[in-house]
Order: sequence, then structure tokens, then C-alpha cells
Amino acid sequence: MTLDYRNTNTLWASVAVETLARLGLTTAVVCPGSRSTPLTVALARHPQIEAIPILDERSAAFFAVGCAKRSHQPVVLVCTSGTAGANFYPAVIEAQESRVPLVVLTADRPPELRDCASGQTIDQQKLFGSFVNWYAEVAIPEAKIEQLAYLRQTVVQGWVRSHFPTPGPVHFNCPFRDPLSPLPEATAETAVKTLADSLNEALFFATVSPPARGVPQLTPDQIPWQTWQGSAHQSTHGVIIAGPANPQHPETYCQAVACLSHHLGWPVLAEALSPLRNYAHLNPNLITTYDSLLHQPDPVPTPDCVIQLGPLPTSKSLRQWLAAIQPPRWIVDPHPANLDPLHGPANYLHTTVECLIESLTQSAACTGVACNAATPPSPLTALNQTRLTTLNQTLTATDHLFEGKAAWLLSQHLPPETPIFIANSMPIRDMESVWQPNDRCYQPYFSRGANGIDGTLSTAMGMAHRNRSSVLLTGDLAFLHDTNGLLNLPHFRGHLTIVLINNQGGGIFEMLPIAKFEPPFETYFATPQAVDIATLCTAYGVSYVQIKDWEQFVDCVQVLPDSGVRLLEVGCDRKQDAQWRKTYLVRDLSVNYRHTWAVEQVSFTLQPGQVTGLLGPN
Repeated sequence: MTLDYRNTNTLWASVAVETLARLGLTTAVVCPGSRSTPLTVALARHPQIEAIPILDERSAAFFAVGCAKRSHQPVVLVCTSGTAGANFYPAVIEAQESRVPLVVLTADRPPELRDCASGQTIDQQKLFGSFVNWYAEVAIPEAKIEQLAYLRQTVVQGWVRSHFPTPGPVHFNCPFRDPLSPLPEATAETAVKTLADSLNEALFFATVSPPARGVPQLTPDQIPWQTWQGSAHQSTHGVIIAGPANPQHPETYCQAVACLSHHLGWPVLAEALSPLRNYAHLNPNLITTYDSLLHQPDPVPTPDCVIQLGPLPTSKSLRQWLAAIQPPRWIVDPHPANLDPLHGPANYLHTTVECLIESLTQSAACTGVACNAATPPSPLTALNQTRLTTLNQTLTATDHLFEGKAAWLLSQHLPPETPIFIANSMPIRDMESVWQPNDRCYQPYFSRGANGIDGTLSTAMGMAHRNRSSVLLTGDLAFLHDTNGLLNLPHFRGHLTIVLINNQGGGIFEMLPIAKFEPPFETYFATPQAVDIATLCTAYGVSYVQIKDWEQFVDCVQVLPDSGVRLLEVGCDRKQDAQWRKTYLVRDLSVNYRHTWAVEQVSFTLQPGQVTGLLGPN
């Protein structure tokens, strides 16, 4: 690309954008505004960058988060001066908390026009506080080679900080003087022309290239294989807990977890927001019904060691169980973040499970061990299978539009490899409870950084942009909270099917003690909305289908369209659904649990080490 020498601002912005392109930038989300004109022009004219115009800054920021989740690469986000950048704040927080790389460029007025009522000006210094990896106030543009070199290196530094040591957002505050448009500039015409004649662009950018990527590597002796495997005198049995994960190579991740499970002989409690349940053939020791198992009134079997992969799963029951039994935990995660909200006896291994398995093959203690060797199933596996069978029979017989059944059917009927974004609140909990193990290689996406409903639709659209035909599973409040995301339709490329669970309010609150207090429950917590979803879809040109029964639902999700946005409205009764969960996920299953445990206790008496180590005393 040839730099833009029409004036100082165009040259400055084109140097910044060319640097970003050489670092690997392919996508920018641009909000309209005057002060950001030089950046917008530079991004729009670059042949290797897709610049997506989005009107609403809040929606734009979440769209960028979705794009970055999909690509695992930074996305640039641009806005004008004033409160425009403040609308980025919720998405910046989510990006920081969920480790999503972003490069945020907020245009600003120059220092002489600040704090003097010049209009559309606020204090943008460190606007996002501690929710960014790095911040820089960029210098006022100048047509000098040394200043352009400073700009190039500052952009490189910001890009690197969006990746390392932990992915997250970085913020550049970018002041510009007039002229903002690509008009001739009398005061700097000579300096710009001199640079146009003398600057060797190939040489100037020669050292700019994508930074090397990697994660901390541990040597075999740094990993406590012997501790995990036990010794001749004291057998160690435990569980692997796999929390939310969005690996760039999901099958490789699942293979590594399966290898660890096979080698140790430990079962894997697999969160539905990791890809593990969608590559079930790799690991016969996946445990997916732990949430309902832990709801039971009987004493729950106790491991004597836990390996935790990434953050803990969503399940509150699982967290309460771990807090009560306080087993030693080894937390495997490459980044230096505290992933222990329970404040228990935890040790950290700052690496990935993939690197962990590499060390396994190098460890002298493990020489000759085949990671894919057949291992006896864990005693927990039989309990899990009984619970799955009962749950599936119950859901099969459930004819009314119970919202949890939507997630259950999606796990069985979506086309293979479908990316699916799961909204927070009840959809994510239904996923954890009922999402079936399968071999369909689905790709789950989520926003579990701050756990809010902000930007659900926009993030899902960003994830689906230029992706395979995708699905969003959401409740009505999360969807309505972000309907401005539908403004992005003209620039959206791909397909998104929105499965809208409409129970006219916040269904998750029905599961909390406050539901017993009326008033104020219905008005202040459930907050029912009366929006006609069909009419809303018509206003935005979204294809709309009202689901009347489960057979129609399955027909709609088995084959996904190639383009556009389609909404499937599933009308549910939140009070009835809350009662269903209390009845079938807790009470009825507890009978089967007690019976199965008694049978399994007898059947495993020939392997007392496994029973007492993994499951603990009765």
C-alpha cells in the first residue's frame, strides 16, 4: 500500500494503519464521527482490511469482541471524540475479563481544545481505567520522519500488548488538529511533499511483522506427574474439571484433555462451554451430569485431587461442593490470573493442557505410556450414564415448550461444526444441565468474562460474521437489551439463526429465593416485556418463525440458511419451567442416584482403590 500524502493527518493515519496491517490486522469496526475522519479514511482505503461501519458504538464494540473471539486476533475499534468512547466501556470490560484482544482507537481534540467548552470533548485520558492491558496518548500528528517512526513503534507496542502476557484490549487516544478531511494543508505542504519524495516505505516498514505467538513451556520435571499418579504407598485418585474454553484448535484441545484423562485414569467433568462434549468419542470418561448429581441430598463422592483446566464451570453446585471438600487443586492456565474464587488449596501450572501433554511424552516417569491407551472407565462414568439415560427419557417425554429442551435438541440436531453463541443467565445453565455428549464438533462461544447480558446479539453477529452458518441461543431480555445490533444487518456477511426463548421476563430469577416475594418480584426482578417480536423482526427485515412444537423446531435447526438473520421464537412459561427444573433435575433424579450408587458400590468392591480414592467414603 502507498501511504496517503494528502496532508499530515492522512499521512499519520496511513502509517498507523499500514503498521497494523503488517502486524496482522484484517478487521476494523468503525463508528461514524468527524474527529476520527483520518483513521476512518485510512482504514477504508486499505486493501487488506475489512472496515465495517456500525452506527451504535456500544453495539459496534461488542460486534468487534465477537469477531475477535472467532479469529483469535485483535480487531480495531474506532470512534470519534466525546462520549462515543464511553459507549465502548461494557465491551472493553468483557474483552479484558474474557481475554479477547482489541485495539481501541478513540479520536480526540488536541490539548488546546480541551477543558474550554469546545464541544464534543471529555477527558479521555485512561478512559477505560484498569480494564485495558495498556494505554497510550498518541502525539499530535507531525510530518517528520522521526515522529512517524515513533508512531510506528508505538503501534507495534500496543499490538504486542494486546496479545502478551495475557490477551486483552489496548487503548490509543488519538488527537487530531484540522484539517480532518483529506484536504490540502498549506502550513505543512512542503514537509509532506518532502516525505513523499524521500521516504522509502519498504525500508521503513521492513521490521514490522506479526509477533511470534506462544505459551509458557514447562519442563517435564516442573509438572507433578508422580503426585497426580500417586505412589506405591498411597494411591492418588482425582477428577479433571474442564471449564469454559474457546481454543483456537478445539480438536487438538480435546485430544490433549483426553490424553491427560487416559493417562491418569481420571474422569473429566466437562462444562458445556468447552468443546469437550462435542468431541465425545475421544474420551469415554466425560462426566456431563455433575450439576444434577451434586444437587442430591446424599453425601457426594469426594476426590483427593483436582486438576482444573481454565476457569471453573458455571455450576454453582460444583463450586459449593469444591468449597466444602477443599481438595488440593492444580489449576492449568497459561496466563497469570487468579482463577480460584473459592480461595482453596490451589497450585498453578502456567501452561496449556496441550503443552502439558507434550511434557508427558518427554517425561522419564511416563516413558512408554500411550496417551490413547484404553483405560478402565471411572466408577463415576456409570453414574453419569444412568443420569443421562433418565434425563433423556424425561426430556423425550416432555411435550410442552420447556426452554431447556431447546438446548437439548440443539445438541443433537444442528449441522456438524456449527458455531453456537450461548447467552448468559438461563440459556448457559440449561446448556450445562442438558447439553448432550456428541461427535458433531460444535463450536461454543460465550461471554463469561463479566457474565452480563450486555451486547449478546452484537457479539453473536460478530462471531458469525464471515463464519459458518451460526446459532445464538438467548432469552428474551438479553435479546431485547441489544436490539440495536440488528442495525448491523446491511454489513453482516454470513448467517445467524437466533433461537429466542421468550418467557416474558428474567427466568433465572424464578430459581432464586426472591421469587417467593410478591411484590416486588414480578415488577422489579422478572421485569416482563411486551414487545411483539414478529413486528420487531419485520421492522429490521429479519426472517421470523414462531415455533409451535418440537418437531417444527427440529426441522428449522437441522438445516441452516446460508445468509441473513433468522429468528425462531420459542414461547415458554418461566414459572412452569422453573418448576420442571426443580422436579426433574433435582427430586426425581435423586431416587435413581441413590439406587445407582448402591448398585455401583457393590459392583466396584473388587476395585477398592478406585472407589475409595475417586469416590471417597459413603
